[in-house]
Amino acid sequence: MNRRFMIASGGTGGHFYPGFALGRTLRKQGLPVLFIIRKNDPAAQVLEAHQLHYREIDFMGLSRSLNPIRHLQFIGKFMKSIWQVRSLVKEFRPDVAVGTGGYISFPLIFMAHCMGVKTAVHDSNARIGLANKVCGRFADLFMLGLPVPDKIKNSQLTSTPIRSEFETPADRQALLTGLGLDPAQKTVLVVGGSQGARALNAAVVTLAKNNPSWQFIHITGERWYGMLHEEYRALERVAVLPYSHEIYALMQAVDLVICRSGASTLAELIYCKLPAILVPFPYATADHQYYNAKILEDAGCARIVRENGELATRLQQILEDLSTGDAALLDKWRKAYASLKIPNPLKAAGKIAELLRNLS
Repeated sequence: MNRRFMIASGGTGGHFYPGFALGRTLRKQGLPVLFIIRKNDPAAQVLEAHQLHYREIDFMGLSRSLNPIRHLQFIGKFMKSIWQVRSLVKEFRPDVAVGTGGYISFPLIFMAHCMGVKTAVHDSNARIGLANKVCGRFADLFMLGLPVPDKIKNSQLTSTPIRSEFETPADRQALLTGLGLDPAQKTVLVVGGSQGARALNAAVVTLAKNNPSWQFIHITGERWYGMLHEEYRALERVAVLPYSHEIYALMQAVDLVICRSGASTLAELIYCKLPAILVPFPYATADHQYYNAKILEDAGCARIVRENGELATRLQQILEDLSTGDAALLDKWRKAYASLKIPNPLKAAGKIAELLRNLS
């Protein structure tokens, strides 16, 4: 049976890439897929590059301010988006509508439900987002990327899909040598997201200067690259990059990572079984990055460090523990991933596709 799928995805990378991975998997299986994204979403460029079909709708998130004009704008765009989605559902005739989080999911999930189309929602985080809480009322299937404390109707833990590139083994020696580093030395990968993170970047500069037994690959973000490249000029143990398209290889080649704790990042860590120092983004909605990170810390795979005035000091303490306190500590962190009981993220897109094909 040649089933048809609509996927509402986008807004942020954490919402877009799980839907993107799912869409690629469904297309490989010969199944028609149509993405729904917001107007002017940068995700359109990625979909076009991979020749995935999409349509834009004019919608916005619910304003958290008390400005009545913003709320009136929301109501107007909400009504407009509902009629746009209704037309698209009638035109495309999907068998299943899928939302992967964020406000863009609601018009599709709500309208598809009202039109008798089967619906499914995926939430990557350890705390369900507001949009998905609402969408869950209309969902026939609720898929979870991480365990959540609340009981969710019709839910299943699937993990969060990651890119298929992670399946390719990394050549540590070739990769580190190519960056001017020593493959025999313990190596830390630092990444604060695609835009970088000012406080984290500053703390890591201090860390790198004070720990000669470690070498660092520091992905700074384009904005901070020039300044940090200058800071590191005298250190041969640091490779400085503004961005990397091969993060999947780097994560498999290093001994430790210092990073944020978005759900997609955690899925990548889980697949690579990579020991981590997690610095949750302090302004994440409902502090969900902290709760994501806590799952890994509670399992013994990682440590959490809050981004505050003690950030550099705490990072230094943990690196000292890893250097002198217990020589086997990194290996313990890596082995602790076995206790997580979270499905393989590399197989998540295939598992989700199977669940959706059987949704009836």
